Amino acid sequence: MENYYIEEVKIEKALPRNAYFSGLPAVRNLAGAGKISFGNDVTFIVGENGSGKSTLLEAGAVAAGFNPEGGTKNFSFSTFDSHSGLSDYITLSRGAYPKDGFFLRAESFYNLASSIEELDSQPCGSPRVIGAYGGVSLHEQSHGESFLAVLRNRFFGNGLYILDEPEAALSPTGIMSLMVIVHDLIEKNSQFIISTHSPILMAYPGAFIYELREREIAAVSYRETSHYILTRRFLEQPEKMAERLLGNE
Repeated sequence: MENYYIEEVKIEKALPRNAYFSGLPAVRNLAGAGKISFGNDVTFIVGENGSGKSTLLEAGAVAAGFNPEGGTKNFSFSTFDSHSGLSDYITLSRGAYPKDGFFLRAESFYNLASSIEELDSQPCGSPRVIGAYGGVSLHEQSHGESFLAVLRNRFFGNGLYILDEPEAALSPTGIMSLMVIVHDLIEKNSQFIISTHSPILMAYPGAFIYELREREIAAVSYRETSHYILTRRFLEQPEKMAERLLGNE
């Protein structure tokens, strides 16, 4: 695409000292660095647990108009008000306006599926919501199957899609299927911003990768990510690595 739906994110306000997100490496470094650019079809945000990936992604999604617990911009359900409030302190620079969009997060996917069930249980004459998600209850499928059902049926193209650790429910084969779905949607003028731990998924050709580190937000190549380096090291010598981890070496 020539014009991306989200082109960059910045923190332009002073962060509150007593907010937990102010101490997260991702937030602290973004406030210091000034901005993250999203001038690509696919941008991955990677890093260790606790680095602030999900908090940063959630804040961007909320600032873009999505429900903190996920779904389209039409969803307004709230199971538990736990979002950080960081969205009040960030600024999004936008390009084109998307015709479709979805915030998919592994952490609250169950709540999204339950919200769809509740909407379809209400007496009304409109079509059932689940029809847009493949027609089969997301609760009546495996976690991975329901994830892929949403991706295959509800993502239409010309859209902004923000995915928070989508690999959490997927097998390696499922992650490869996700990569194909992403590619097909990019062919339909879509933009993806994805936080992930999956070395398979982040191998998507031409993707831009930000790795959240303790002291910086680093733009890195695929083979420079700690995920790739550690996974390759393990797979090359699995027995030796397992012995070392278990203290049996």
